[in-house]
Amino acid sequence: MPCNAIGKPRDPITDWNDVRIEDLNYFLAVAETGHVGRASVNLGQSQPALSKGIQRLESELQLQLFERTATGMALTTPGQAFYQRARHVRASLDNAIREANDLHLGRVGLVRVGVAPTYSELFFGSACAALLQQRPAARVKVTIGLNDQLLAALQFGDLDLAISALSSNDGPEFVQQPLFRDDLQVVAREGHPLLLAPRLNFADLANASWILPGPAVAARRSIEARFAEHDLPPPNVVVESNSSIISLTSVVRSTDLLTVMATSLLSKPVGANLVPLGLAEAVWPRTIGITTRRGAYLSPLAERLLELLRREVPGAAPV
Repeated sequence: MPCNAIGKPRDPITDWNDVRIEDLNYFLAVAETGHVGRASVNLGQSQPALSKGIQRLESELQLQLFERTATGMALTTPGQAFYQRARHVRASLDNAIREANDLHLGRVGLVRVGVAPTYSELFFGSACAALLQQRPAARVKVTIGLNDQLLAALQFGDLDLAISALSSNDGPEFVQQPLFRDDLQVVAREGHPLLLAPRLNFADLANASWILPGPAVAARRSIEARFAEHDLPPPNVVVESNSSIISLTSVVRSTDLLTVMATSLLSKPVGANLVPLGLAEAVWPRTIGITTRRGAYLSPLAERLLELLRREVPGAAPV
C-alpha cells in the first residue's frame, strides 16, 4: 500500500496531499454529466485538458475512477466513494472562498435558499422582500422543492439553508432551528362518504384512494408507517406527484381521493372546500424550521435572512 511522507498507510479516498483543485473540478464535472464532452463545454475547457486532469488524479490516487461506456463515462465503485467526498471538499472550499471575499471586500453577495412549496408564500416571501429592502444589492437564489430534494441540495453545498419540515433529530450533517408547528392532516372534499361515517376509524382509510407525494418524501413515509402500525397495507395511491400536493387540490375537490395537507393551509384559499377527517390517528405532528449544514459558513446576508425569517413566523402554534 502506498505510504505518505511519514510512513503512515495512505487512504486514497481521504488523502488529498497532492490533488490539484482544477483536476478535482474536472472530475466532478465529468462525474455529474457522465460525459467528457459535456463537462468540457460546461467548464469552458478542452476535452484533452479534462482527460489529462482525470488521468493525473487517478495516478495520484492510484485508483480507477471511471469506466468508459457506450454513452460516456461511468463512475467505478471507488469513484463513487471519492465523488461523495469530493463534493463535500468542493463545497467547503467554496464556503472558504465566499467567507474570505465577504471579509476582504465587504461584499453583500448571494444567499441560496431552499423552500418547501407550502411556505414560499406563507412567510418566506415577506422575509425575502424585507431583506431586499434592507440590502438592495443582495441577490437571492430560491429553490422550491420537497423536503428530500432540499436536504440533498443542502448536503452537497448547493444551498445555504432550507425551510421545510424538520426531522426528528439534527443528525451529524445538519443543524435545525425550529420555528412553528404545522401538523399534517388527512383531508377530503366536503361531503366525502368518509365524513358521513358514524364511527370512522383508521382502518376505513385503507379502502380509500389517495393523492400523495413520491415515496422518497418524508410525509409519504410517515403515512405508510402509520398504516403499517395498524397492520394495514400501504395506501392505494392513484395519483403520485413529485411536487407539492397543493397544486392538485382541485382534483381532491372533484373526486373521492384523500390527501394530506398542512394545517396552516386549511384556512387559505388552497384549502377551500377541503375538510380534515377529524381522526386523531390521521394527524402527523410536524415542526417547520430552518436547516443548515453543520459547520458551514453563513454569510452576513444569510444570517440577516435568518433573523427576518424568525420574525415572519406565521400565526401557527409556536414551538
